Amino acid sequence: MDWRTKLLSPQSLARTDFRSLATPVYRGSTVVFDSQETVKDHWEHAKAGYSYGLYGTPTTLELSARISEIEGSKHTFIVPGGQAAIALVYLSYCKSGSHALVPYSAYGPNKEIGEDLLAGLGVEVEQYDPMIGSGIENLIKENTALIWCESPGSVTMEIQDIPEIVAQANKKGVPVAIDNTYSAGVFFDAFSFGVDISIQALTKYVGGHSDLMLGSVSVANQIGYEMVGKVFKQLGLAVSPDDCSLALRGLQTLGVRLNHLEKSTLTVARWLEKSNLVELLFHPAFSSCPGHTIWRRDFTGSASVFSFLINVEIPPEKVINFLNALKIFKIGLSWGGVTSLAIIYPAIERPNKDFGGRLVRLNIGLEHPEDLIADLSQAFKFLQK
Repeated sequence: MDWRTKLLSPQSLARTDFRSLATPVYRGSTVVFDSQETVKDHWEHAKAGYSYGLYGTPTTLELSARISEIEGSKHTFIVPGGQAAIALVYLSYCKSGSHALVPYSAYGPNKEIGEDLLAGLGVEVEQYDPMIGSGIENLIKENTALIWCESPGSVTMEIQDIPEIVAQANKKGVPVAIDNTYSAGVFFDAFSFGVDISIQALTKYVGGHSDLMLGSVSVANQIGYEMVGKVFKQLGLAVSPDDCSLALRGLQTLGVRLNHLEKSTLTVARWLEKSNLVELLFHPAFSSCPGHTIWRRDFTGSASVFSFLINVEIPPEKVINFLNALKIFKIGLSWGGVTSLAIIYPAIERPNKDFGGRLVRLNIGLEHPEDLIADLSQAFKFLQK
């Protein structure tokens, strides 16, 4: 063969019996078959074998299997981000003429999908009080195709009574999905409480270092597997095997990080609770948080993100000055990484509530908690000037 042809041969020349503690990173779009008779094109790689990189490589499927094992699901689909996971669930279960329910405390873009994309497709997405519990029964319609939960809720951290919601949904045969990102799939055992679909933004705790974008959709049974799998194929939700490799590495330290983050976060939150500048604390482990007793009943731990409300006497511009004065905390929208973050939610919408630009959300990272407290303390001076 000409040397140019030799350069293009995919055949491995080195020994292939190398074994590592790390999962190999398999990059590729084209899958090579042994013969024409073995050619297939199917998304179900775990069962039918590999056909095309769009549906995942061995690196992707390893991450999928590990998330599924942790959550106790039938199967997990890996997608490009948490928002993609939410969209995949909606489009798998809802069609024109369907009705869906989502708590008003859900992740903002989840509600935006309902108000914009799904409304344009003829799907009605109705918001409900996250604390409704068994009262969800009164909102379920004949055409209700999906009930979303998110516990704790985004920013305001409401803890939902998932067992009661599931019980009422089961009476009407309506599947229940939960955004379980806060719990990293471990602090709240969604499938043991009868949830049908659990999604995560793996960007957060599984990735753990603010350097990747991934999401997961885990399903409880074969029905969910087939419903989601069919739409997963059609949407072309390909993910980077390099990102999957980082997520697999993140899983190895997830237990240690969550344990450290919980302790540090509680230390900072306890300090804030005592401040006369703080009106209210939104942290599931504190009695001031809506649904705290449910959290104690259903959860096995708390995570790194929580919010607090600055006293009503403090004008919004001073709250902005407080945030800008922080030195260790960085201003950023995400959470779950090793760096502490702070952000104001000036226009967050909650029925019959006006936080007046005084609602601050923190993500506690791996810095020493005493340093974080000192940073908050010096920034608090800008609230008093």
